[in-house]
Amino acid sequence: MMRGCRRLCAGVLLGLCVGEMASLPVTAQTVSEQMSEYLMFSDFQAGIISPQQIEPDIFEKLVFIDTRQGEAFAQNTIPGAIHIEWREVLERQDEIPTDRKVVLFCNTGVLSAQAMFALRVNGFENVLVLQSGFDGWLKHHNSNSE
Repeated sequence: MMRGCRRLCAGVLLGLCVGEMASLPVTAQTVSEQMSEYLMFSDFQAGIISPQQIEPDIFEKLVFIDTRQGEAFAQNTIPGAIHIEWREVLERQDEIPTDRKVVLFCNTGVLSAQAMFALRVNGFENVLVLQSGFDGWLKHHNSNSE
């Protein structure tokens, strides 16, 4: 039941994000109730990981998904990261592992947080967002290498 609600909410959210309302037989009240249900089960810091928490032994166990545009990904990224732009996460969800933790990141964490929320509503409980994004990752790793 919860996964069905999450799929419905994700479809509506995706439709709103791209400016096209999916033809779903739901009311605004139904969507609001289902979103409220999801949020009631979400912890304050659920789905967040900071660069400082990612020690080498943890890094090896994670899958990183760079949600930035292709040009930014090609220029520099976290080693081993997969590229899926933030707007494409639901379309390409079959490429996202479900058997281990997945960390989504953009430059600051804002767009990847939206992607993470869409995936969480759609049943992906294993996704996290990198707090402070790739900028925070670089800052943390550059300060540790000095």
